[in-house]
Amino acid sequence: MCARMTAKKSLSIVKKLRDAGHLAYYAGGYVRDLLLGSTSSEVDIATSALPEEVQKLFSKTIPVGISFGVVIVIIEDEPFEVATFRNDGIYLDGRHPQNVHFSSPEEDAQRRDFTINGMFFDPITEEILDYVNGQEDLKKRVIRAIGDPEKRFLEDRLRMIRAVRFAARLGFRIDEETADAIQKYASTLFPSVSMERIWQEFGKMKHMDRAMVMLQRFGLLQTIFPQLSRVCLEEIERRSAPFAHFPEKTPTILYLREILQERSDLVAYMKASNQDQKLLDYFDTRCNDLYDWTQFYKSPHIDLFLAIEEAKGRSIEEHRARQKQLAPHIERKKPVVDSGTLKEAGIQPGPEMGRLLHEAERLAINENLSKGEILDRLL
Repeated sequence: MCARMTAKKSLSIVKKLRDAGHLAYYAGGYVRDLLLGSTSSEVDIATSALPEEVQKLFSKTIPVGISFGVVIVIIEDEPFEVATFRNDGIYLDGRHPQNVHFSSPEEDAQRRDFTINGMFFDPITEEILDYVNGQEDLKKRVIRAIGDPEKRFLEDRLRMIRAVRFAARLGFRIDEETADAIQKYASTLFPSVSMERIWQEFGKMKHMDRAMVMLQRFGLLQTIFPQLSRVCLEEIERRSAPFAHFPEKTPTILYLREILQERSDLVAYMKASNQDQKLLDYFDTRCNDLYDWTQFYKSPHIDLFLAIEEAKGRSIEEHRARQKQLAPHIERKKPVVDSGTLKEAGIQPGPEMGRLLHEAERLAINENLSKGEILDRLL
């Protein structure tokens, strides 16, 4: 239902642009995925309309990159990127062009990254517009830079990581000339590309077992993580081999934890989130007693933890047995001793009450004491 609604809304944008006398096509990843027989969750639209013309045609727009010809059009609360056909000026920082010139579909295709992403689709006539032989490379299952790969990567060094992302996701090989250019310029990734953008690319990667090996082979992984510069490719292959069996929605931070075999300041370094930090903290939990194990098994992350342990070839039978043993405590909704009980005993809310509640629960689990026994011990 969602995909059909998105298609209906995006088609309405194209039709409105066409009715106003402009060219308008679907572009990039949507076309690639369409030809591969899969449904893309995003529809980007390329048009001959200038940004100000797009803004006049639609009642709700956001000029996110108007100097680059990019306007977000909102249709029933759903955003669609509408970009004017352009060619790019000189790249000075290894990420962004100094200026752009609005142009034609043919010229616009030439400034894109890879041939499989450089095609357009006319949703009205259902015609593919392919100026870069993208269809041929899809058939050959190859990732190939458009034009001179060295020039493409010097323009935007993030494209080197994107090449790996697409190759890993699609199971394609990277064209030899494109691969040579990645290896040549991998060490120049920084400072042109920010860690935030690298983290975003990692978050989009699929088949992390393939991706990590390719990143290391091309020199990108050890550029991002210098501590891996002395780790051989075979070791990266060994560390990443279990990834093929990790749950599909495993958070990216856990793949990196396995690759680095350390956590150090990983979250801060990657500019990841507090949620990622909490996840690492959980996976690095050291349990000393039954109370610790109970809290560990109560976590919503426990199924993910056990699935990853199995993927790494480790037995989880001991965990299952301990879970069964602690089931009454894990499933119990209320503590044996609650704040009301302590208030009745004359303990006022505050740090001391918090400490006593925590200690009471430890005694209930570790020593299997009743409420009365716990109060006798604590008060």
